[in-house]
Amino acid sequence: MSTGRAVVKNGDMPIEMQQHALACARDAMSEFHIEKDIAIYIKTEFDKMYKPTWHCIVGSSYGSYVSHESKHFINFYLGEVGILLFKSG
Repeated sequence: MSTGRAVVKNGDMPIEMQQHALACARDAMSEFHIEKDIAIYIKTEFDKMYKPTWHCIVGSSYGSYVSHESKHFINFYLGEVGILLFKSG
């Protein structure tokens, strides 16, 4: 799956964490082609780096309304693919 330009739609996390999310998503998209596998990769990396419990949704079309911990949320696009990443629980 090819990556395109990164566009952060909504972010409530430190800039360093946002940059890590973008880099992690790029890595996942270069390695995997199935959205579920991309989500698993990102979630697993964030669970390891920032402690559980992270949730990740990847797709070209979805709606969302989630509760999350303060400073632990980002919604962004890489090209046409949307990625929602947040910590809750």
